Amino acid sequence: PLSPLPFKMATTFDKFDLEAFGALKREDLVLGARTAETAERYENMCKFMRAVVKSLGPNEDLQVEERNLLSVAYKNVVGSRRASWRTLNVEENKGHELIQTYKNQVEVELENICQDVLELLESNLIKDSDANESRVFYLKMAGDYYRYLAEFITTKDYDTKAAKNYEEALHAAKEALSPTHPIRLGL
Repeated sequence: PLSPLPFKMATTFDKFDLEAFGALKREDLVLGARTAETAERYENMCKFMRAVVKSLGPNEDLQVEERNLLSVAYKNVVGSRRASWRTLNVEENKGHELIQTYKNQVEVELENICQDVLELLESNLIKDSDANESRVFYLKMAGDYYRYLAEFITTKDYDTKAAKNYEEALHAAKEALSPTHPIRLGL
């Protein structure tokens, strides 16, 4: 077992509290997300965009800008952790207990973030979208996050879920988008 650190680190630096702003309107949440993006505070951006998604009414969808903000927020938060995981996952680190423990912590963070965005997509966005640009966007995004999970969790069929979402996105894209549409080309 690893020895505990001889000091306790302060954890208050990561305690962004969206509720401290009080009740915010959708446009204020979007402004907060844009501001967080400019400040490169992507975890905060995720919180703002999660609140935007949760504020949607039945059969209401995100605007294009909101959709892009959601994507940017989670892509940046996950991207930095994926890069960390790849650094920690090299063969020369396999025998080091400290590095393996660190890698496991990064994996937990990655899994939590991916599950968070997948819950938003599957519970709020995909189910309410028609066969249109939004549906294709959300299905592709879900495929991406299942693929990220499949990179380090090989026992839960995430690769199959990624493929299913990509296939469904491609099918919807062929129905609703022109062959040269950027989202369709991204598939």
